[in-house]
Amino acid sequence: MLESEEKKWYVLHTYSGYENKVKNNLDSRAKSMGMEDYIFRVVVPEEEEIETKNGKEKTVKKNEFPGYVLVEMVMTDDSWYVVRNTPGVTGFIGSHGSGSKPTPLLPEEVDRVLRRLGMTARHADINVEVGELVTIVDGAFEGLTGKITEIDHNNMKLKVNIDMFGRETSTELDIDQIDKID
Repeated sequence: MLESEEKKWYVLHTYSGYENKVKNNLDSRAKSMGMEDYIFRVVVPEEEEIETKNGKEKTVKKNEFPGYVLVEMVMTDDSWYVVRNTPGVTGFIGSHGSGSKPTPLLPEEVDRVLRRLGMTARHADINVEVGELVTIVDGAFEGLTGKITEIDHNNMKLKVNIDMFGRETSTELDIDQIDKID
């Protein structure tokens, strides 16, 4: 990745009801086509609602913006091609005519949407490597130390082995749940 290229957020238009399929397709295409250094996170903005059916309450996830998916990526000709040609994607929002690249979302727009979803824009890159020791700073394992065994750059997640009751246990964490031990 070139120094001048920046990660930015874009909005994809999809067929309504295909948002999660687009997310899964794009995640797997980024991995299989070697675009993980250009396509980072794909987010389907959903919120939980409580529905009552037959007198029973059930929590369901509702798509907040039907027909739209957010993608954090570095815009290159190759990454643009991969995203545009993902099954279910009908185009980018903010693309003016054929052949013109889309306009990214403003950082404050992204922050507002992600905050509503309980996420962060995570402007910092993952600066840890497999095999490094980290301290868990949030969640059920807060305060424990572990070793990184796997990093998912696309979804900003990692797998960490922690020692619990004399046994090594693997857990998946968000990047913002750990601190690197120097």
